[in-house]
Amino acid sequence: MIAQTPQPPYYAVIFTSVRTNIDEGYGDMAVEMVELARQQEGFLGVESARNNVGITVSYWESVDAIKNWKANARHLFAQQQGRDKWYLNYKVRICRVEHDYTF
Repeated sequence: MIAQTPQPPYYAVIFTSVRTNIDEGYGDMAVEMVELARQQEGFLGVESARNNVGITVSYWESVDAIKNWKANARHLFAQQQGRDKWYLNYKVRICRVEHDYTF
């Protein structure tokens, strides 16, 4: 599903990853993180797709909202689990969305 974002400007966090073969708890944690993100002040939406490379884009009202999400204790735990067992590598990009349009 495509996230319904407000008129720009807003921010996007692009999380690109390559998984390991370890699934132990990954699916449950992914669902939990989306639900937890939805509860965070400033969260606007999320889109995700995975094949050989996974890409998850979350949308936020501000850089401060992103910083607060990054510092969330449960999210910090999920990040550590990701580094320890679920991801071979990943990259995070934070962008300001200046313009969007839809069809």
